[in-house]
Amino acid sequence: MYTHALKNLALIPLTVLALTTTLRAEDALTPAIPGVVAANTRIELIRDGFAGTEGPLGLTDGSLIFTETNANRITRIAPDNTLSVFLENSNGANGLGFNSQGELIAVQTLNPRVGIIYPAQREKVFATRFEEQTFQRPNDLVVDRKGGVYFTDSGTRPTRENPNPPPSTPGVYYYSPAGKLFRLANDIARPNGIQLSRDEKTLYVANTLGESLLAWNVSGEGTLSDRRDFARLKGWSQGEDGWSSGADGLATDEAGRLYAATNAGVEVFSPEGTALGVIPIPKKPQNLAFAGLEKKTLYVVGRGAAYRIELETPGIKGRLK
Repeated sequence: MYTHALKNLALIPLTVLALTTTLRAEDALTPAIPGVVAANTRIELIRDGFAGTEGPLGLTDGSLIFTETNANRITRIAPDNTLSVFLENSNGANGLGFNSQGELIAVQTLNPRVGIIYPAQREKVFATRFEEQTFQRPNDLVVDRKGGVYFTDSGTRPTRENPNPPPSTPGVYYYSPAGKLFRLANDIARPNGIQLSRDEKTLYVANTLGESLLAWNVSGEGTLSDRRDFARLKGWSQGEDGWSSGADGLATDEAGRLYAATNAGVEVFSPEGTALGVIPIPKKPQNLAFAGLEKKTLYVVGRGAAYRIELETPGIKGRLK
């Protein structure tokens, strides 16, 4: 499905940035989670100090790309941890996904929009607004087998730089292969990470301000049903800005488990929503993705740092995200 169109990605000329250090004694270790990770597996720090860390996505050559949103670029991590620039001037790309034609689709934050950003000759804007409301903070996306794009807009929130932003209008959307935009939900406080189950019959959404991950049945093009709380998060806690789970990026493995970046670390759930364990991450994670030639390496990014962890079960085969 995706692999044929993307097999030549390894040939892209890239500007090498740096080579990381090898494993260090101070790197963290994992607890045992049966079927997921062995006890005392090292959580390897690849590098700290990136200018924003979001949107990780594995490539077919075993490497991974992720967005440095604040630097307006996409960075690549090779299997040997060599860092290079994959794409400059990304329009503040955040979440990423490839379609079957090898086109890189991104939700973009500088000039808020969703569309193709690579290759340059195929750049295309899918959408900048829903009805009369322009997008505010497009956050994450996942591409289905048909080429449709599920994505979130987390809305606005006060910051030191902008303490009085416009009213927030967060939402979950679907851009169909036929070019039609659907709004699937507009009643989630801060929709963030978004992911499909292995069979693509279930859509998951992380609500950063919520206590639980959300799930729906995918009933048809642009149609969801049976909204439910899929799993309660250990990351649910009170901070300086109030209660939050910190729920952010999501990933799924070949066995149907769901992985969520939260305040607690990487929380792992069975396909039924049973909590299986938590992988603590030195810095609070923002997003995560499977990569490597066998897709058994989990990359975790957040707060300017990137980590890798060798797992026992691979990510979904034949699907990049």
